[in-house]
Amino acid sequence: QVQLVESGGGLVQPGGSLRLSCAASGIIFSMSAMGWYRQAPGMQRELVAIITRGGSTNYADSVKGRFAISRDNAKSTVYLQMNSLKPEDTAVYYCHAGGHYWGQGTQVTVSS
Repeated sequence: QVQLVESGGGLVQPGGSLRLSCAASGIIFSMSAMGWYRQAPGMQRELVAIITRGGSTNYADSVKGRFAISRDNAKSTVYLQMNSLKPEDTAVYYCHAGGHYWGQGTQVTVSS
């Protein structure tokens, strides 16, 4: 079965950095578009960043220039490097694979 396991979330001060990881199994990772979404309390889940199987990327306007998505096909892992974090980045971050599958989410809290 498909498993997406996120890690790397936590509490960070404004201006800080975190790197999220999502390890995938049960899919042909190299052939799958991968994405990161987030959901803040009381808000709808929103796209943060996506990376195609060819390595093309796209970002939400709110994170452009601060976040970077990347993938390591040899490790079946997708990453989200988050820099210059703001309190409004606080949310549960979810990994998404192949347009179908979701991870369990990892909490990111940006607060002083």
